Amino acid sequence: MDQKNITEKIKAKFGESVFEIAEFRGDVSISVDPNKIVEIAGFLKNDEELQFVMCKDVTAIDWATRKNRFTVVYHIYSFKNNFNLRIKANISEEPPAIDSVTSVWRSANWYERETYDMYGISFRNHPDLRRMYMPEGFEYHPLRKEFPVLGIPGSLPLPEKPE
Repeated sequence: MDQKNITEKIKAKFGESVFEIAEFRGDVSISVDPNKIVEIAGFLKNDEELQFVMCKDVTAIDWATRKNRFTVVYHIYSFKNNFNLRIKANISEEPPAIDSVTSVWRSANWYERETYDMYGISFRNHPDLRRMYMPEGFEYHPLRKEFPVLGIPGSLPLPEKPE
């Protein structure tokens, strides 16, 4: 199945829930309704012709000044069609949250946790949403635009220098 047929099939199935399909140098991105992310993910994985069985990454973009401040980005792959697809879902800041796709792709578990830790985006119905890199009590999210490049002095205790 080629790129055009894949995108047409997705658009035909979800119509108004697919806001945009963009192609640049062979990479295809679809922007979707964040409220339909689990349904769309399930279709992409389970459809006999598509079979996007691998979730390679889940990350986010902090736009800082946009109305929908964050974009959650899913990178998925179909072995059957040898095709990468990027799914984007814009979410608001109050509070930043989207449904978890771990029920569709188990590999999304760690990627969603990393996105939660670094951006503060909650994934509803995630089986174990907790921080990965930063301590549980750390109140900041280091990849947000307002986080200072050099960090916040005194926010984390640094290890002692060995004598």
